[in-house]
Amino acid sequence: MRSSLPSVDSLRDLQWQTPMQIFSADGKLISQFGEKKRIPLTLDEIPQQLINAILATEDDRFYLHFGVDPIGMGRAVLGQIMGQNKGGASTITMQVARNFFLSREQTYVRKIREIFISFHIESLLTKDEILTLYMNKISLGHRSFGFGAAAQVYYGKDVKDLTLAQIAVLAGLPKAPSTMNPISRPDRALQRRTVVLQRMYSAGYITAEELAAANKESITAEKHGAEIELSAPYIAEMAHQEMIDRFGKEAAYTGGYKVFTTVPSKLQYAAQQVVINNVFTYDQRHGYRGPLTSLRPDDTTDGDIEPIAQAEIAEVLASFPSYHSIVPAVVTAVAEQSAQITLEDGRNENIAWDGLSWARAYFNDDKQAAPPQTASEIMKVGDVVMVAAAETGYRLSQLPEVSSALISLATDNGAIKAAVGGFSFTQSQFNRVTQAKRQVGSNIKPFIYSAALDSGYTLASIVNDTPINQWDRSTGVVWRPKNSPPTYNGEIRLRLGLAQSKNVIAVRLLRDVGLDKVIPYLASFGFDPDDLPRNESLALGSASLTPIEVATGFATFANGGFLIEPYLIERIEDSFGNVIFQANPAIACDSCEDIMAATELPHNNSEQIDAFNENEIQPVIINKAERVISAQNAFLITEALNSAIWGADWNIKPFWQGTGYRARSLKRRDIAGKTGTTNQAKDAWFSGYSRRIVTTSWIGFDDPSRNLGQTTYNSNLGKDQITGKEFGAKSAQPPWINFMKVALADLPIEPFEQPEALISVRIDKTSGKLTTKTDKTSEFEYFELGTAPTEYISHDISSEILDGDNSIVPNEDEIFD
Repeated sequence: MRSSLPSVDSLRDLQWQTPMQIFSADGKLISQFGEKKRIPLTLDEIPQQLINAILATEDDRFYLHFGVDPIGMGRAVLGQIMGQNKGGASTITMQVARNFFLSREQTYVRKIREIFISFHIESLLTKDEILTLYMNKISLGHRSFGFGAAAQVYYGKDVKDLTLAQIAVLAGLPKAPSTMNPISRPDRALQRRTVVLQRMYSAGYITAEELAAANKESITAEKHGAEIELSAPYIAEMAHQEMIDRFGKEAAYTGGYKVFTTVPSKLQYAAQQVVINNVFTYDQRHGYRGPLTSLRPDDTTDGDIEPIAQAEIAEVLASFPSYHSIVPAVVTAVAEQSAQITLEDGRNENIAWDGLSWARAYFNDDKQAAPPQTASEIMKVGDVVMVAAAETGYRLSQLPEVSSALISLATDNGAIKAAVGGFSFTQSQFNRVTQAKRQVGSNIKPFIYSAALDSGYTLASIVNDTPINQWDRSTGVVWRPKNSPPTYNGEIRLRLGLAQSKNVIAVRLLRDVGLDKVIPYLASFGFDPDDLPRNESLALGSASLTPIEVATGFATFANGGFLIEPYLIERIEDSFGNVIFQANPAIACDSCEDIMAATELPHNNSEQIDAFNENEIQPVIINKAERVISAQNAFLITEALNSAIWGADWNIKPFWQGTGYRARSLKRRDIAGKTGTTNQAKDAWFSGYSRRIVTTSWIGFDDPSRNLGQTTYNSNLGKDQITGKEFGAKSAQPPWINFMKVALADLPIEPFEQPEALISVRIDKTSGKLTTKTDKTSEFEYFELGTAPTEYISHDISSEILDGDNSIVPNEDEIFD
């Protein structure tokens, strides 16, 4: 038998099977993965009163015997002979032996093996070490293992915060955790608690007063999960998958890893709210699609409707899940401009006209019915609908069909600051931030323009904004790329072409630079060349990229020309708090001393650290990101994208303003951005950045046959409503603006730094040539050394200047992209 006994040496270097926890950058719990709930504790972290309760109940001679208690064993044997239960013979050491190495079968052979293993454990470990193993290993019901986890599961508390009565309940669980736990069998838990308290009193651990007070307390336990402080399921799943890739599923789920992400809770929460709100807003302006189902036939009248029982309501509502703030309800009464609903818990609530009036009927993505005038036009008794709590009562809602995503990165190192992969993880676990390759529309243009600058163009270069007609012999059709809207201004400067998102300008630039140069040039921004079509439609955004790829590309302009790599996990700790991994991302810098001073850099390299190497701190190793474009090129594109937001000219024809002008509401001049809308408005984008943070917003349908459509004015709603065709500035930019309002609040104003080898000269707005005039016909423009114009304008265009009349503003739909 000795040769078949297991080795207990593994107890010295035991790795507890504890779940993995995901945290935000500021330490808020996002999620937990793993079936077994365990919170490992050292003996110093366990309250003495809990230790006393265990000793009094399970093994009162623990510190006196050698692993087997002859007195306790004799008492148990005598009880068996006499047919009386005089307590078990198992010591705490024997329970450790059984829990770690043996099964629970009731045989003499198993008992003898248990005794021998106990002797070995006692020779190897101290009493305190054995007790610590027991307190962390024992099964205590509801998938909790150890008293740290049990305190959380049953009471939602740290073990040090338990009352004496609660300690006694937990101390009584080892005997029969499935039948004596206070959730499943509170009556038996109460009886067992009484036994534990009496033994503690008899052993002198508590006074008579403490005994009486604890016995008076009621059983208060209820099941608690891990206390999620920040619900961010898309972030959690990204970190979860990366941990599985690093350690394998079994180790990831049981290793007790604490994973700290780069995501601040404030920004992640803001990102989730702006995406949800924007999706709701888009969905509701396109109309109400009707009830989920109805409990009563369509052909009944109000007087003939059979009363709806609460049981019927509860049954149907149980079949429809809730999403975020919207929950299912049944319409039980309809008045002229209000309705009554019943929720699953039986509460009756009212929906006033303010919560109904938006719900004109949806016909298709491009057409809605006339605004309703009465509640009966919207719903009837028996309808099962989705509702959301309002300031007073409830409002009618519905589950949106449109999808959306938002990703935000630190421009200097790629740290993910926020990521939202869809409206609801419950509705769809597909992460559109990392998995949805969608046509990017005009979000591609900054990269086309960057290639043009790299090929000798300047922001003052003149390009012809006129229609293109190209015969394709292979198909027998003429390709006619059009501006959107189809207005053409003739010769305009490159800066204005990008700020106004002129399609034909982008095509002409692509033609001149050539696909053979443009595609590898765009690939240097991190785009997969296989995703870049080898035809001129590339200039209009026919490439399909994920939002995180788009944001990574835009970060290159923000950080001065470096390609950063997005990352999510900042550090990983083991179950004892030792750092076993610390990210060390590549930093966007030529000379990194300034970045080191402004940024909290990691102290370890990016490889996994040997967990048994005493976690010695490694010297700082700075990884420099690859420079993919010049600092001058990045600055010039940023200047043009700043014009897409702040640029405008109502003084000289043709009048214009940038397609992203709505971002002026942020009142920040240190931002740049670009709208994007694909053919037939199937996808809408807005990507923009400050010096330190870049954010990309996308909206569209998962069903590629649907487009974002258009809406008409709803007279039931206020003036601040979006109408007309959906496009980047209307559909994707609002959440970007609302998110950046939060993100920029903690960032000081930081103008983009002008790099060396750039000069600024005064040019004529129309021709791009040098000018000596200082009136409204001229402005300063940036040039790389050696590229500034040398020719002065020779004719007078003052007749084209408006005499101070800035009242002419183009229609909104004439300036969108």
